[in-house]
Amino acid sequence: MGYHLDRICVKVKPLKTHKGLPLPGYESEGSSGMDIRACVEEPVSLNPGEIKLIPTGLSISISPGYEAQIRPRSGLALNYGIGIVNSPGTIDSDYRGEIGIILVNWGGDSFIIKRGDRIAQMVISKVYKADILETEDLDATPRGEGGFGHSGIR
Repeated sequence: MGYHLDRICVKVKPLKTHKGLPLPGYESEGSSGMDIRACVEEPVSLNPGEIKLIPTGLSISISPGYEAQIRPRSGLALNYGIGIVNSPGTIDSDYRGEIGIILVNWGGDSFIIKRGDRIAQMVISKVYKADILETEDLDATPRGEGGFGHSGIR
């Protein structure tokens, strides 16, 4: 069975510091995210509890109506406690600066980030704009105003 995937063009501008590194890419046919690599000159140590901005050496151009979401890599999270503080990070269609990944070490050991390490994934998503309408009343639902923990654990 074949399937059709919508595709858009994302222009990628490698900066001078990116020389020799692969462009973002999908690791398998079914991958939703493209791997993004660290563009560091020297290894960077990320100590437990520490947050650092890791450069990628890339700038991108995305069509209006789309965004790039920067997400953690599950293997780094599970095996080392490495995550992204503002997950998912958003790259707006009008941003043209270098993509930086805000990594955090929630693990118990220092983690070394080397040049070319796959540190995040980038997912391209459609953006829907909302028209805000101020109102006195909202439509009723069975949940109502039930908040945090309202639906329980099971």
